[in-house]
Amino acid sequence: MDSSTPQAHPTSRPLRGLLLRALAFVLVFMALQAGWEAARGSWIERLWVHQLTVSSATLVINQLTPEVNAVAKGTRITAPGGGLNVLFGCEGTDAVFLLTAALMVFPMSMRARLTGLLAGLVWVFVLNQLRIVALFYAFRADAGLFDLLHTAAAPLLMVVLTGLFFHLWLVHAGSRNGSAAPA
Repeated sequence: MDSSTPQAHPTSRPLRGLLLRALAFVLVFMALQAGWEAARGSWIERLWVHQLTVSSATLVINQLTPEVNAVAKGTRITAPGGGLNVLFGCEGTDAVFLLTAALMVFPMSMRARLTGLLAGLVWVFVLNQLRIVALFYAFRADAGLFDLLHTAAAPLLMVVLTGLFFHLWLVHAGSRNGSAAPA
């Protein structure tokens, strides 16, 4: 070969692919967030927040501690001694959107992608329910603990455990396709 011919670096193609995937991930995530913002006040928000999130968390609280007498009222879980208000952004959609964006841009079969989306939605929903129930009890017990859980520990745990789900899903999807599991 002529030494004057410019050669592409062997890692430039995989790096370019990674950068394109990262950009696609960010764009999908932003589109999902924009869609959720547009759904504010709609039946979609009421279904996700009022019914699925608040009502089911209230049910769990009343199963664990019936003497609390928690009541779901829109975005609020009310109870004598203190309750909780599930504000916009605290309903778990961020983690759902992170997982959805990751599953949409990573190469896998459509079946693996759709099954991962469904299983991931259930995973994030359960995690978020646990988070809301823990925040309810923390608020009633200790304001400092509530602040720590609400602002740092719970959001970080949601992201880390959602990322763990994604990693395990990639291993599962890779093993079902007969390809090597991702590193």
